[in-house]
Amino acid sequence: MNHKLSAIASKARIEAALDARDEAFDWDDAITLAAFETAPDAPDVWQLDAYLAAKPTTKQRKAVAALFGDDPPKLTAEALPETDWVSESQRGVEPIRAGRFFVHTPEHAPSPDAGVTNFCIPAAQAFGTGHHETTAGCLVMLDTMRAQGLVPRHIADIGTGTGLLAFAALDLWPRAVVTASDIDPVCEPAVIDNALRNGVAIGNGPGQCSMVVADGMDDPHLEAAAPFDLLIANILAGPLIEMAQDFASAVTPRGNILLSGLLTTQEPQVRAAYRRAGFRLQARLTGGDWSILWLRARFTG
Repeated sequence: MNHKLSAIASKARIEAALDARDEAFDWDDAITLAAFETAPDAPDVWQLDAYLAAKPTTKQRKAVAALFGDDPPKLTAEALPETDWVSESQRGVEPIRAGRFFVHTPEHAPSPDAGVTNFCIPAAQAFGTGHHETTAGCLVMLDTMRAQGLVPRHIADIGTGTGLLAFAALDLWPRAVVTASDIDPVCEPAVIDNALRNGVAIGNGPGQCSMVVADGMDDPHLEAAAPFDLLIANILAGPLIEMAQDFASAVTPRGNILLSGLLTTQEPQVRAAYRRAGFRLQARLTGGDWSILWLRARFTG
């Protein structure tokens, strides 16, 4: 039976706890966190939920409490029915428009508007249906890159989730070779299924998207596909900082990197890491509390 640990605290304390999770590279991946405002008339009162597949152990309780520092709020435990909470949270959500893209679940019809690219992405265990500000922001930024004349021929989508950003990149640059990767094995069948659903060709050649399960950039498939003209990474601030040099080494001398998954409060640290790796800010936009960054390599050759 699934279980949940919950804590009520101020928005600032919940955000600080999420930041602490981002920095905890030894975090237990069996614990999935979600945070939200408890009521519209109390915007500073937030709740942090920690979902687990089994009854939380003492170590797991301590790990969640430790995110709050020396004075954690009270944690309450609750047993939940056998439900795929990721799928449930995504089911029935309304379609979104982001740039030229219209993203909907199978329960909704595609957009009939001219000039719109429709993607049908069902609720799934993989992250990235376009409804989160980070994914939607990346779609808008990709559209902006295309409008400003960027023509990448080799593209990587690291932490691809459902494959949506890889598919969008291939729609914008139909002759590109696109490589999608994720550390989570559940993403591979999700990406392949979504590709078939949306008419995206699977393969390693121009106009095709390949999928690989990989932990970071140290993978033979990614190494063979590199260097990339455009690398997309919609993950978390901690891994973005940790992998800055790996990403920099995987792009061309005039390469581009699109980053998201970072809070606006985390942006200075992320930008500093990529500045040290040889990149400058080309453009940025925000969605809610999140930043989306387009970075370009400072070519010196």
